[in-house]
Amino acid sequence: MQFLSLSRRLVDKFPKEAFTPELAARETARVRELYAAGTLRQVWKRGDIPGASILWEAASEAHVRAAIESLPIYQAGMLEIVALIPLEPYPGFCPAI
Repeated sequence: MQFLSLSRRLVDKFPKEAFTPELAARETARVRELYAAGTLRQVWKRGDIPGASILWEAASEAHVRAAIESLPIYQAGMLEIVALIPLEPYPGFCPAI
């Protein structure tokens, strides 16, 4: 099953200096691990605010939440999940019955 998450970095609660290069490197490493495992399918940097939009592949919402909770920026309390949306196939591409 696929899920779409929208996140927001909490730049209003943490100074820019809190988002250290070390934290960014740990975040990048974890994102790569999740991508290699097939859990994280695609990731985009948001163009409107600091944050990301991620397409996940997992058996359940609980699995996605566990993956999100493993992200170092989330663990540091510096990331808010704005939305976590389960996705379903678009029926318009199915043959008519």
